[in-house]
Amino acid sequence: METKTTLRDTLKSQDTEEWIDLIFYRPIGYMWALFFKKINVTPNAVTIMSIILGVAAGVMFYFTDLWINIIGMILLVWADSFDSADGQLARMTGNYSRIGRILDGVAGDFWFISIYAAICFRLMPEWGFQIWILAAITGYFHTKQAAMADYIRNFHIMFVKGKKGSEFDDYKKIREHAKHLTWKGDFIEKLFMVFYVPYTKEQEKWTPRLQAFRQALAEKYGDNEPPEKFREEFRKESKPMMKYTNILSFNTRVFALFISLFAGFPWAYFIFELTILNFLLIYMLRKYGTICKRFDLRLRGNN
Repeated sequence: METKTTLRDTLKSQDTEEWIDLIFYRPIGYMWALFFKKINVTPNAVTIMSIILGVAAGVMFYFTDLWINIIGMILLVWADSFDSADGQLARMTGNYSRIGRILDGVAGDFWFISIYAAICFRLMPEWGFQIWILAAITGYFHTKQAAMADYIRNFHIMFVKGKKGSEFDDYKKIREHAKHLTWKGDFIEKLFMVFYVPYTKEQEKWTPRLQAFRQALAEKYGDNEPPEKFREEFRKESKPMMKYTNILSFNTRVFALFISLFAGFPWAYFIFELTILNFLLIYMLRKYGTICKRFDLRLRGNN
């Protein structure tokens, strides 16, 4: 007899869930996941549907008519409910894959490429090509904000659920895995790795103190899990930082986007990302680095 999967079972971690996800996106995603499971739709297929919805949402933001913009907002919320559902469906069915995880991350990139392009085309009569320069700079920092939020969140989950329960990836291992893939036999995964390998390298480059802590963990415990008490102590220090990973992910970002569209100043969204979100990115990296350094020194017997 099949064991019923509850909503709680489909969450990544209670530590990393944002309140709006817990009361809105996760319950809706859970219902979608149950539906897709019943009709045998795979998590990757749900992700692709979320990409289509998200890109369509972006197109709606090209128009100056607020009601068309509102249609875009609804489509974007719908896309995010599917983005929640794909992960919940994967945990519900055990249908995990690295390609699925990468595709899930790429989905958001497609959404925001569409959103950025629509805003730029909309503002070109007023701003000229300068708006594309602003969008390109904003897009660069957007990718860093999202990448670092995802990296720190998954590192935290490793102390909650252990290495097997986290999607945390190691650049060197990913690079070695990619080397053994062939274009003929593993074309899709090889193509994804072309982008994912440098992505993980950048994540590690931006977190030197976290990497030093990882090295200390490897030297002391090897491939084994740290003692439960140590894991719980780090989890307690790390958990307050999860609110920043959430702010840098989706909900706050989209809230600011919607406000800028309602106000009729979509360029203000770019300014929000370049100022407020970059400030939070820098603060999060510095604060989390300090936490990692403190535990690194403990492992090395210097504290």
